Amino acid sequence: MDPSLVVVVVIGTALVFDFTNGFHDTANAMATSIATGALKPRVAVAISAVLNLAGAFLSVEVAKTISSGLVDDAKIGPSIVFGGLIGAIVWNLVTWYIGLPSSSSHALFGGLIGATWVSAGADSVHFGKIVDKVLVPAAASPVIAGLVAAGFTYLVYKLFVRRRGGRGFRVGQIVSASLVSLAHGTNDAQKTMGVITLTLVSAGSLPAGSAPPVWVIISAASALALGTYLGGWRITHTLGKGLTDIEGPQGFAAQTSSAAVILLSSHFGFPLSTTHVCSGGIVGSGVGRREAPVRWRMAGRMVVAWLFTLPAAALVGAAAGKLASLGTAGTVGVGVVGIAIGAGIYVLSRRRPVTAHSFQVPEPSAADTEPDRLAA
Repeated sequence: MDPSLVVVVVIGTALVFDFTNGFHDTANAMATSIATGALKPRVAVAISAVLNLAGAFLSVEVAKTISSGLVDDAKIGPSIVFGGLIGAIVWNLVTWYIGLPSSSSHALFGGLIGATWVSAGADSVHFGKIVDKVLVPAAASPVIAGLVAAGFTYLVYKLFVRRRGGRGFRVGQIVSASLVSLAHGTNDAQKTMGVITLTLVSAGSLPAGSAPPVWVIISAASALALGTYLGGWRITHTLGKGLTDIEGPQGFAAQTSSAAVILLSSHFGFPLSTTHVCSGGIVGSGVGRREAPVRWRMAGRMVVAWLFTLPAAALVGAAAGKLASLGTAGTVGVGVVGIAIGAGIYVLSRRRPVTAHSFQVPEPSAADTEPDRLAA
C-alpha cells in the first residue's frame, strides 16, 4: 500500500477513535447535571460539545507527551499506530455497550503500547515515562478527586445548604459542568492530536518533537465535539444514577473538584483519564453528603474495568499491530475486522437502546426548594 495512503487511513482511524472518545466520555462532564435536572439532556451535550471544542485550543502539552513520550517514534510506522487505534476503538465500543465508564485514554495507551511492543520490540516502549505519566496519575487521580470532592461537598452542605439554604446550586452546577467540559477538551482531544502527530513523525512528514499542526488541532477538536454532541447515554446513566443519589449542591461540588484536577494535570502535560477523575469526584461527593448512599458494588465494577482497560486494549492492539505491520493485506484485514466488530456492537445496542429520552427529569431537590426546612 502507498505509504501516503496508509497515513491517510491512520489519521481517519484516529479521528474515529476521537469520535468514540467524545460519546464515551460525555458523561464525565454532564452526568450529574442531567441526573439532578439542572440541564436537559440535549442541552447538556450541546454545551459540552462546544466547550470541548474550545478547550482543545488551550494547550498542547498532553499532545506532546503522546507524540514523543510513550514510544520511540523512530522505530514504528503508521501501520503500527493503526493497529493500536483499532485496539482502543474496540475496547471503547465494548465498554460503551455495557455502560461502564472505562478510560478512553488508557484504551488508547494500551493499544499503542501493545502494537509497538509486539511489532517493534520492548525497547521501543518508554516504560519509565509510562509509569510516571500514565500509571501513577491513573492510580492517584480518582483518589485525589474523591478526597477533594468529599471535603468540598461536606463544606458546601455545612456552610451553605444547612445554614443558608441551597438556592442557586443548579446555576452553579451548570457553570461547574461547563468547566469540566472545557477541561475535558484540554486533555482528551489532545490525545488524538498526539497520535496523529506521532503518525506524521513516524512517516517522515514532520520532524521529531514537533507540536501538532493547526489542521490536526482543528480536526481532532471537531471529532471530539461531534461525538460529545451525539451523547453516550448508556454511560451517562451509569454515572448519573448508578454510583450515588445526586443533589444539586453535591453535583456542583463533584464537578468543580473534577475540573480543578483535570485542568491542573493538563497544565503539567499529564494525559489523565477524565473518566477516573470524574468518577472519583462523584463517589467522593456521595461520601461527603452522608445521606447519599454510595453504591460500592457498581464502583467496584468500574475499578475492575479500569484495571483491565490498558492490558485488554494492549492485547487487541498487539494482534492488530502485528497483522497490520505485515503489509497491505494485513492492514486491510485489521480494518475489516474492526468495522465488523463495531457494526456488530451497534446492532446489539439497538436491541436495548438508551437515549436522551431515557432520562426522567427529577423534581427539584430539597436543597434547592426547601431552604427553610434545611436551615432549621
